[in-house]
Parts: sequence; C-alpha cells; structure tokens
Amino acid sequence: MAAVDAANAGASQATSTVWPAEGWFEGRYAGRETFRQLLRDGLAAAARDRVPELILSDPDFVDWPLGERAVVDVLNDWALSDAQCKITMLAAHYDEMARQHALFVRWRVQWAHRIECRRWNEGDPLALPSLLWTPQWTLRRDDEERCAGLASRDRRLCANMHKQL
Repeated sequence: MAAVDAANAGASQATSTVWPAEGWFEGRYAGRETFRQLLRDGLAAAARDRVPELILSDPDFVDWPLGERAVVDVLNDWALSDAQCKITMLAAHYDEMARQHALFVRWRVQWAHRIECRRWNEGDPLALPSLLWTPQWTLRRDDEERCAGLASRDRRLCANMHKQL
C-alpha cells in the first residue's frame, strides 16, 4: 500500500488499484514518486518470491531509485536467493548511472556475472519501454511526462512486454 500512501501525500496517484496479499500491485498509476515506490515494492516482491529473472528497461534510469540503500539491499537479497537468477538492463545510455546510482554501480560490480547491461540501438531512445519486467508481473511507464503507466500480473501482457525488448 506504500504506493497509494505516497500518492495521497502529493500530486501522485494510483487508480484502479488492486493490492493482492502477495504484494504485487495491479492497476494504473500516475506520479513520479508513485512510480519510484512501485519499483521499490516490485523489486522487494521479486526478492521475496525468488523471481529468477528481472529485466530493467529505461532510456536512462534517471527516475529509478536504484541508488537507494534499501533498493540495493533488496537486490542483494534477491541475488543471494538463487544461484541462477539474473538481471538484464537495457538503456539508451548509462551516462548518469555512476553519478545518480553510485551504490547500485558498486553493487553491480560484485554481481557482474549475473547482470547483463545492454545498450538500446534501435533509434529513438524514447521508444525504449520504461519497465520492470518479471515472468509474472510487469510495471510499465507509458507517459514519461506524467510518469503514468500500468502494473499487471496478466501473463499475456508480461509476454508482450518481453517480446518488445
């Protein structure tokens, strides 16, 4: 419920929300802080449920909370949960990562054997989807200006998002 609480604290909002007992938010959301909180919550749920594969996709990851100690701790727990788990990161450029997410960059060095960072070379960087993908859940940002999008456990949507990458 953290995303809804964050939404109530400012101009952010989560709409059509469903909070299943498992902690995977479903529904539409709007607002930068709501997006950031949903990323935190999604990564925490992935660690808790030992999700074997994560895809993090964004033109530059500037809005993501990857540099926060709590996020890096969750990712560390996730990495320790399964010897086969992996992350694929896809970005148009990683220019701001070292400056904005220094803690994550240091953590990534330790887990480099499980994290593949790829560069988007398909033209317009804004065409790259901004999303956190797991096999069973996807958080997608459709409108960067309003920082609005959709979170879903719909398997067809998850599969379609995976194909777009």
